[in-house]
Amino acid sequence: MPREAKAKKQERAVEVCRRMEELYPEAECALHFSGAFECVIAVSLSAQTTDANVNKVTPELFSRWPDPQTMAQADVGEVEEVIRSIGFYHNKARNCVSCAQTIMADFGGEVPDTMEDLQKLPGVGRKTANIVLNNIFDVVEGIAVDTHVFRLAHKLKLSNATTPSATEQDLLALIPQELWKPVNHQWILFGREYCDARRPRCDECPLVDLCPSAGK
Repeated sequence: MPREAKAKKQERAVEVCRRMEELYPEAECALHFSGAFECVIAVSLSAQTTDANVNKVTPELFSRWPDPQTMAQADVGEVEEVIRSIGFYHNKARNCVSCAQTIMADFGGEVPDTMEDLQKLPGVGRKTANIVLNNIFDVVEGIAVDTHVFRLAHKLKLSNATTPSATEQDLLALIPQELWKPVNHQWILFGREYCDARRPRCDECPLVDLCPSAGK
């Protein structure tokens, strides 16, 4: 297959976004949270597990420790017991408490609103920071690349990067900034409905003509 010119790839990426908007015009984050602190914690917990699993543990978690002040004083072992049904719960429990302590100590009890400061919080990487900025502060600095976005970017041949951060940079170079905001939520929904990792529905896919990997 001949190498695709960047201008053609950009046109294809924009058309992907246009069709995603037609399919999912009101796509929202599947995680349940209220406010900035709950968003940070919920998204951090979602790493390497499903949103549905996170939504099962956060009601009790946020009921017992609803804000940075209370979470900062929580016993890590008790947090572990609440979230033990999700993957890597030992590390995630420590990060919950450390994150709250950092918010209290370094940010006056308020979740920071910049990419740089958010990534200073334990358990928060660029993906989580992007989602928090997007959903809570209406700031769009990038595209949150989770497993769905990573997989679709590669299936669509919009990136061949080996890491989420590098994949994000490839997408940012192809997709105009005014289209970044809904990408994560829309592509997650598309991955679940059409492009399942094990059983992609290529024969029904509304992007089949834009996907070099269709049927493979």
